[in-house]
Amino acid sequence: MPEHPALPGAEPGPARPQGPLSGLLVADFSRILAGPYATMLLADLGAEVVKVEGPNGDDTRTWQPPVRDGLSTYYLGVNRNKRSIALDLKDPDDVAVARELATRADVLIENFKTGGLGRFGLDYETVARDNPGVVYASITGFGSQPGGAELPGYDLIVQAISGLMSLTGDPDGDPYRAGISVFDVMAGMHATIGVLAALNARHETGRGQHVEVNLLSSALSGLVNHASAVVAGGVVPFRMGNSHPSLFPYEPLPCADGDLIITAGNNGQFRKLVEVLGVPELAEDPRFARNEDRTANRDELRPLLVERLRTRTKDEWFADIIAAGVPCGPINTVDQGVAFAERIGLDPVVRVGDGGSAVPSVRNPITFSETPADYRLPPPGLDEHGAELRRWLSAPEEAGQ
Repeated sequence: MPEHPALPGAEPGPARPQGPLSGLLVADFSRILAGPYATMLLADLGAEVVKVEGPNGDDTRTWQPPVRDGLSTYYLGVNRNKRSIALDLKDPDDVAVARELATRADVLIENFKTGGLGRFGLDYETVARDNPGVVYASITGFGSQPGGAELPGYDLIVQAISGLMSLTGDPDGDPYRAGISVFDVMAGMHATIGVLAALNARHETGRGQHVEVNLLSSALSGLVNHASAVVAGGVVPFRMGNSHPSLFPYEPLPCADGDLIITAGNNGQFRKLVEVLGVPELAEDPRFARNEDRTANRDELRPLLVERLRTRTKDEWFADIIAAGVPCGPINTVDQGVAFAERIGLDPVVRVGDGGSAVPSVRNPITFSETPADYRLPPPGLDEHGAELRRWLSAPEEAGQ
């Protein structure tokens, strides 16, 4: 990986650990969620990320409420460890700055409409002529081929078209979207994997390449067993509420004061579960002895389990069932989920920035024994680093860089 002169203000202090992607320069021409999530993951691991925004900034700056100190928490959640420069691509001088950044970058990530950057000379073919080592990642909704390239790439639309919504909700109710933009996040992770793989290939060839990710392909990959049921088994899955098509029990079951998720995924776990519940004879019942039997006879087994579970609270059962080695868990609100992670030592929240202006943020989920994630910069204000980045990009690169 080539070494670039440090960006302004980016020089590491003598005690700061170098992340595994230290020295990598990422030009982030993306906005909203999938691309910014990918570039934040790269930034956490040491890459220097320059976030290129239009004059009005990333749309998510205005997606409020909720807010923290007047700033959108949506924007704050996916833009730490970046530097912002506002460029108007209708202005030839700003286009020249953008092209210089693309020429110096190891990685460029964009989620414009297919071909949208071509009119500015920022498409892969043009950038790669001056920067053959660039790993250029494009994130679209439905790919770059005719028929898909014209379609708008919104997560909710992909949830509908992919079939996810047909699987989500009560069996007799309406289809529902997932509670988060699940395929934006998934596409961002797939883009990150693609970028890292292409960088590894560059070590061998010296050449970069064009990495393409689209939300629909990420969705179909992420539907895993359900998509496999269709393509390998010719079976169309259907909405089952919180039930699993191939396992039982694997769903919320009511206790005295609320539901508890119980997932007895094999025969051994089921045997342990019924022993804790005080009905060990159910494990010997031929209707329930094997997983396929329990799945086929779930309507008979469920009331037998619920009869026992209703005798105690969900917290009491949670403690005893977990102690027996059977996976289970309460249905939390998000704040309770964060509190649970804190309670078990995962330290889910980091504060990014200095003193009272530090921004609480969710910790990068990857742990390294030698090169940990680094939280250097809070999410930037619009064009916060524009002047210094323009000066840096106007200076000639050092020979051999």
